[in-house]
Order: sequence, then C-alpha cells, then structure tokens
Amino acid sequence: MRSIFNFIIYCNQRYNNSTDVEGQELILNTEITERDFMFTNRIGKVISTPAMVQTPIQKNDEVILHHNVFRRWIDIRGNEKDSSSYIRDREYMVAPDQIYAYKRDGQWNCLEGYCFVKPLKEDSKWATDSERKLLGELVYSNSYLRALGFTVGDVVGFTPDSEYEFSIEDQKLYRILSNHITINYGSEKKSN
Repeated sequence: MRSIFNFIIYCNQRYNNSTDVEGQELILNTEITERDFMFTNRIGKVISTPAMVQTPIQKNDEVILHHNVFRRWIDIRGNEKDSSSYIRDREYMVAPDQIYAYKRDGQWNCLEGYCFVKPLKEDSKWATDSERKLLGELVYSNSYLRALGFTVGDVVGFTPDSEYEFSIEDQKLYRILSNHITINYGSEKKSN
C-alpha cells in the first residue's frame, strides 16, 4: 500500500506511559485528556513513502512525528476515538509536515525547517527554574542552520514559546523551527 501524498507509518505502541520499578511495570498515566500528550509516543517506522512527494525519508527509517498522530481522544459524546491518521491496527497515514526528523544508520537527521535543542541546566542558586530560559545546546541540526555557521554542540538562543518538548533516546529535547533560532553563542559558552 502506498499513499499519493502521505507516509504510511507503523507504531508498535501509542503511548510511552510506563516505567520499570523493581521488575514490575508501573503505568504513569491512564487518562485520555488534553494532558496525555506528554505520554504519547512520537516515534514510528516508515512502511511506505508518498508517491508524489520528494523526500529524503526512505522505507524502514524511524521518524519523529507530531504527538497527535498516534493519540486517542474522546469526542463530545464521551466516545473514545482514534486520531484521523489511523488506518488500521498500528498503521497510520501521516502528512509530510507532521514529520520532523528521520533516523538512518543510527543517526537522526532533521528535515528542513526543524532542529532539536537540549535545554541547559540553570546554574544560578537563586533561580526558580531548573532550566535556562530560551537557551539550549543544538543536538540535531539541518542544512539551513549549517549554512549559517551553526554546528552540533553550539549553544543557541530561541524565541519564547517556540520549544516543543520531546523525549528522544532518553533525553529531553525541544523541537524548534529553524527560523526561531535567534543567536549562536558558540560551543565555548556551553554550560551544564
């Protein structure tokens, strides 16, 4: 099966809402509400690519995508529903603008327009937040940022409310639109 304009993505689990505690599975979230997005799985595997869309993504690549693709919701009548992307058991039709990065040969590659930034810990003893505001380390980049002189490991600034939180390979990262990266402090300013 191949779509004309969309990807077909496989997902082995909709939610990442459990953890291991002393050999027992602990479910962290069982509700389906507007708050469950933090527990929604955001990584899938490409079954097929669109027939009419040029893309660097290939069959069998892992992809990072929007949290609403796999998410279930409850309609106004109280009925539980699948997302509009749902095709059948564990398969989803995903628009190209819902995919942010792909993994090939063990390396994540951002699609144009997106990058991923790791928040930096706040080192001031007077700070009320654990992370530095609007500042992070560039972890996954793209050709646009590389052309501007940004490299992985650089500390970058970004605009307010542009960060979109993900957990990728057991680290907290923000997906940020490339045009919301405002400044490059370089790697010498890096602090943890």
